[in-house]
Amino acid sequence: MPPLKESRLYRSFLLPIQLVLLMWAIHLVQWLTAFNLGLLGAVYPREADGLLGIITSPLLHADFGHIISNTPPLFVMSVILLFFYRSVAVPAFLMIYILTGVAVWALARSGPHVGASGVIYGLVAFVFWTGIFRRNLKSIVLALLVLFYYGSLFLGIVPTSGKETVSWESHLLGGLVGIFVAFLYKDRTEKDEVKERPSWELEAPEEARSFLDPRTFEQTKSARENDHNGGNTPGRWYQSNT
Repeated sequence: MPPLKESRLYRSFLLPIQLVLLMWAIHLVQWLTAFNLGLLGAVYPREADGLLGIITSPLLHADFGHIISNTPPLFVMSVILLFFYRSVAVPAFLMIYILTGVAVWALARSGPHVGASGVIYGLVAFVFWTGIFRRNLKSIVLALLVLFYYGSLFLGIVPTSGKETVSWESHLLGGLVGIFVAFLYKDRTEKDEVKERPSWELEAPEEARSFLDPRTFEQTKSARENDHNGGNTPGRWYQSNT
């Protein structure tokens, strides 16, 4: 059997690879057939036909530039989530995935919304705010790394002139969902976050031993004299059997 850490790393890579392959397979089918799946699988806010997009829209992309820009951060953030926060990884990912779609359907401007960027913003926000909420060394380091590499993503949560086709609502709502999920799971401690108690705290304290017999201070004077005389009545040097 492979070592524990290798199997853990393997499992952390497996699902993100499958997700990325599915995303690319759908896009290649769309490109080869010239059939725009986004017309069917996009989120259309506040329209019944757009409810399906809550599930399908993160898997659809407008063009190769769109999917290429989303692939690395989606893969990296998914691996980080599965490797470092494995006890909450699956429910956290599903909540970010679904709640982001629901929020976009309910609150975004009219028109089709596709792409995995909302989920990416949710994952980035989750890892960053988990470091703030949990305040342990691992979570803080991960939060700083995410801030360093993906801090510029947060510029995309506001509308930008010349990029009217970019769904900034997905970015903003995904980020807010990520913060909510991080707060929801802030008290779910991972095994490697539990501090082990020092060995000396685990050892039972030895019973205190007195140099003198404690009874020495509890007995009366007559009792001590009786013990000294071997239990005989003071003043008698013999023991009577009558």
